[in-house]
Amino acid sequence: MSEVDMHQLETLAGKVIGDVAGALSLYMAYIGDQAGLFDAMDAAGPCTAERLAEKTGLNPKYLHEWLGSVSAAGYVTFDPASETFSLSEEQALVFGREGQPACMQGFIMAVVSQYEENDKAVDIFKSGKGRPWGDHSQCLFCGTDRFFRPGYMANLVDNWIPALAGVEDKLKSGAKVVDVGCGQGSSTILMAEAYPQSNFVGIDYHAPSIEEARRKAHAVGLENVEFAVATAQDYPGDGFDFACIFDALHDMGDPVGAARHVRESLKDDGTFMLVEPMAGDSMAENMNPLGQIFYAFSTTVCTPNSLSQDVGLGLGAQAGQERLTEVLQEAGFSSVERAAETPTNMVLEVTA
Repeated sequence: MSEVDMHQLETLAGKVIGDVAGALSLYMAYIGDQAGLFDAMDAAGPCTAERLAEKTGLNPKYLHEWLGSVSAAGYVTFDPASETFSLSEEQALVFGREGQPACMQGFIMAVVSQYEENDKAVDIFKSGKGRPWGDHSQCLFCGTDRFFRPGYMANLVDNWIPALAGVEDKLKSGAKVVDVGCGQGSSTILMAEAYPQSNFVGIDYHAPSIEEARRKAHAVGLENVEFAVATAQDYPGDGFDFACIFDALHDMGDPVGAARHVRESLKDDGTFMLVEPMAGDSMAENMNPLGQIFYAFSTTVCTPNSLSQDVGLGLGAQAGQERLTEVLQEAGFSSVERAAETPTNMVLEVTA
């Protein structure tokens, strides 16, 4: 055994303690979200644990302990002089106010979903087998949609589509669009609402997500969108002016086959917009908190889903633009350019 560096040991142990605190704080934030506490505090202003109990009907003893944890985490502001708890504007945006781009509760929900079925994750990891998307907790589906939706709301219509050559004009005048791997349909619905002259079809192989997408579209009265259960490699239809895949190509077992089918279903002058998690082209470039998070989800969700399907390429959630370009070129596309980006996503404009 090599000699132990006590300073490094203490530093690492301290980091683990911080990570444990963070993991439990996310769990507390999830409980607060599900119990409606952040919304209640946002509306109430500074209040004691007892006053919050009166407003919410929750047990004040539980609230006392919960408030202690989230306040120590910095998720809630504690005033020791008055023994009141409150949310700053920033705290309210991150932990409440559903639909705002800064809200992190969807991300937190997706994390909780992974702990919910940790025994399956361990078994899959040890066996090397695949695990399809539909085998996960419902919490993952809702959390994933809830996390990505605000970012799409903030960027898709205002920034990403305008960054693509000629696409916005086509959508405004009337285009035929396919959203591949649409999940619960948030991206498809946003586009259908923004461009009423165009017709949209969202496809996903996960039937429960398609049912939820149909429900959402019906709730807002959209008539220019439809949803269908199909895989990315065999969805019906052709002559599309615009195709898109949001945060899903890397999850597919055969991303080359999926991209090839997209190319075949597009018009000759059609455009394919590929939105993928932000990543560098090497693991060294992804040694940061975002890379840490995406590699973790890729370990338990993205790569197992890919390995559960034919081909099982296993791109992973941190594939990077260079590797994605190789996939797209193998599928028959000739031009791949980064059109836009956010801290969490890259947007690629892909054409024949």
